[in-house]
Amino acid sequence: MFWIRSYEKSSSCYSCCEENRSLFAVSRAGGTSTLCPSQRKAASAAVVVCSAGSAGRTGVGEKTITNGRPAAVEVTVKETRKGPSGPEVDSRSTAGGVVEDVYGEDLATEDQLITPWAVSVASGYSLLRDPHHNKGLAFTQKERDAYYLQGLLPPACVTQELQEKKVMHMLRQYQVPLQRYMALMDLQERNERLFYKLLMDNVEELLPIVYTPTVGEACQKWGSIYRRPQGLYISLREKGRILDVLKNWPERNIQVIVVTDGERILGLGDLGCQGMGIPVGKLALYTALGGVRPSACLPVMIDVGTNNEKLLNDEFYIGLRQKRANGQEYAELMDEFMTAVKQNYGEKVLIQFEDFANHNAFELLAKYRRTHLVFNDDIQGTASVVLAGLVAALKLVGGTLAEHTFLFLGAGEAGTGIAELIALEMSRQTKAPLEETRKKIWLVDSKGLIVDSRKESLQHFKKPWAHEHEHLKGLLDAVKAIKPTVLIGSSGAGKTFTKEVIEAMTSFNEKPVIFALSNPTSQSECTAEEAYQWSKARAIFASGSPFDPVECHGQTFVPGQANNAYIFPGFGLGLVISGAIRVHDDMLLAASEALARQVTQENFDKGLIYPPFSNIRKISAHIAAEVAAKAYELGLATRLPRPANLVKYAESCMYSPNYRSYR
Repeated sequence: MFWIRSYEKSSSCYSCCEENRSLFAVSRAGGTSTLCPSQRKAASAAVVVCSAGSAGRTGVGEKTITNGRPAAVEVTVKETRKGPSGPEVDSRSTAGGVVEDVYGEDLATEDQLITPWAVSVASGYSLLRDPHHNKGLAFTQKERDAYYLQGLLPPACVTQELQEKKVMHMLRQYQVPLQRYMALMDLQERNERLFYKLLMDNVEELLPIVYTPTVGEACQKWGSIYRRPQGLYISLREKGRILDVLKNWPERNIQVIVVTDGERILGLGDLGCQGMGIPVGKLALYTALGGVRPSACLPVMIDVGTNNEKLLNDEFYIGLRQKRANGQEYAELMDEFMTAVKQNYGEKVLIQFEDFANHNAFELLAKYRRTHLVFNDDIQGTASVVLAGLVAALKLVGGTLAEHTFLFLGAGEAGTGIAELIALEMSRQTKAPLEETRKKIWLVDSKGLIVDSRKESLQHFKKPWAHEHEHLKGLLDAVKAIKPTVLIGSSGAGKTFTKEVIEAMTSFNEKPVIFALSNPTSQSECTAEEAYQWSKARAIFASGSPFDPVECHGQTFVPGQANNAYIFPGFGLGLVISGAIRVHDDMLLAASEALARQVTQENFDKGLIYPPFSNIRKISAHIAAEVAAKAYELGLATRLPRPANLVKYAESCMYSPNYRSYR
């Protein structure tokens, strides 16, 4: 048996350890330790002690040499102290003859500093605590023998399928959705592959738990349910050293970053640092639905404070306790972050902006879309998925986009983003100028219909939608005056599509198209049941959050969900597999068309204008292929040569959650 008696780490060791952060990464294959240069030099002087217990057995905590190699290397710290008579006290002595003080912690008082030495061994107890490689009871008998798992697991060996069945049975026992959410997050931290297999195989049941609407409640209570870090928290305190913070993340090959500042979480407002649940949830869907590797995903929270007084006074709040920074201070922090990301991860890392307030969302997208690979899901992702639903709905209501009139309730990121993409698609189809196609689209904000007489007081992103018309204050008045064929809600204000509004839409449309997109469910402009009942079962309905099937006038209607999860996972995968360096609007149009093509006649017969989520991986592969094809066409792809079959290539690049067999 070998004991390597550790040494005090010299001050010269810190610089080289920056490049080799693992202090002792022990290799099972060779039984050796990977040390930084200073550590190797010091280790040459270390004392090597060979010992054997009685009857040829090794001592407590020791491993024998098997097959000509050490089964493990035990690294111990020997600290000494002098008693009254001056003898050395070896730190290998145990407290009460039971627990070995390996790191010398018992020899230090509570106010003395100790070094958190770590040994990384991909076997034994540490393997069961590694979510990337842990398989739980699915480790085979051979793997248990080879990786020192005997006795650490019960005797039973089960399949991943049985594990999945057991977890789903457990989840269904919970009555509270937040409990299911917390159980799933715990599973992700214990067994990554089982978590993603569970989500992929039960996507329609678990999507409302992992994402909207349950993730909204999770964010509201994030400070209370927080258990362990799931991403990077970058606050104003890190200003000037964000690059160093990024280097603290253990993974180096990052392909997708989802970042928020928590100012506009779903329809819930400013949740500050507790908005981290959104990047975590989005990236879980990037992997489960789009096949991007989990290790290539990085959730980021930019904490600049919060204006939410309730959170500032909450003892469990985990963010900065200050009012939100804005102006130059905010801009400088974001600029440092964007620069550091590009420097650390390269030109082709996708940065997805998520749930920023209107005034920052538009500015950030406009500022960085020409220098970085950026995508705003609230502006662009929502627009793409809604356009796909409208294109599919035309097969039910007839006509082209240009033959319809659109009225929006809500003129923020989502509303103006959707409107712009619809206008772009109409311009592409009709060859008419964009300024002309915009005139088919009307927006209502908190002050009423956006018209030319209000132009001077409008925010810049609303001005393109100010048309000649008398000013109308209410939505109902606007519906009666404009007579739209399509009504879209993105206001974040629940119950605003009233019975009078729906009945007015039905009075001049045989099949009114009604999209109530606001999240979570409590903020939806109307429910599916209300839309079908008030329209006498004539509405073509879709919502942002899920609703159950509705029985109305002797028919069963399955409401469509205009969920961004249809678009952004496949969209991101397409950017990754093509090595794209910029996002172009034509890529968004390509993604919309690809999604619309996945709606079958069987779906239309049920009143659906979106395909079922059960086919989401196939849908994502087709979207990825179209996005990648557009990247190659526009000269924005760097991964050459172009694959002959982009759909098959996208499928081959997708992460599989099935367990791997270990040597």
